[in-house]
Amino acid sequence: MQISNNTIFITGGGSGIGRGLAEALHKAGNQVIISGRRKAWLDATTAANPGMASVEMDVSDPVSISTVSAQLIRDFPKLNVVINNAGIMLIDDASTAIDETLLLSTVTTNLLGPIRVTAAFIEHLKQQPDATIYNVSSVLAFVPLAITAVYSSTKSAMHSYSQSLRWRLQGTSVKVREIAPPWVQTDLLGSNNEPRAMPLAPFIAELMTLIATDENELVVEIAKPIRAAVGPDNGTFALQFNDAYVV
Repeated sequence: MQISNNTIFITGGGSGIGRGLAEALHKAGNQVIISGRRKAWLDATTAANPGMASVEMDVSDPVSISTVSAQLIRDFPKLNVVINNAGIMLIDDASTAIDETLLLSTVTTNLLGPIRVTAAFIEHLKQQPDATIYNVSSVLAFVPLAITAVYSSTKSAMHSYSQSLRWRLQGTSVKVREIAPPWVQTDLLGSNNEPRAMPLAPFIAELMTLIATDENELVVEIAKPIRAAVGPDNGTFALQFNDAYVV
């Protein structure tokens, strides 16, 4: 993607990876609009980054997506990049009865939300001379973390969806990229000070160099061994991965 002079919409842009990426893209010379459910977090982010815009939107609510997307297309007719970043990550236990609230909220936010956001903007994006959709999945799309089975499953689904969307959009001006982060120090699972997680600032810095390339999958160096674990021995790797990380 051209690294500057874009109009970029980022869901979940008030904290974590979303905020870090929004700020980096803002500094690179793009018009950035962030969304989220928590107005105070959005306001804090835009106050720290003059010129950045924000709008409240709940990706788990189809009406909210429809209303806000129509508003953004009117207000920002040059909008050409959508980053589906918003997501939730909760501990679960696949070996027992699943909590229905956890199941529905995770699937609705992490899978149905990005699909609905993409659908809301896709015809507009096709009209732009150069457009990109970024779907934020996770390395857990390829090797699941057993204590977050539902979350990992939604990220696997997002990887599959991104591949189908990329094929469908061949011959259009719209490119589809997938961002597959490793464990990063964010609010997810209270990982802000987790020593085993990658600090946010170097993750964003490396990600920005990848965004400037034509790669379909953006995977930082530390995450590549997990991404490469897909294959006949994936099941064995997954067992070893969980033995190492689940304490």
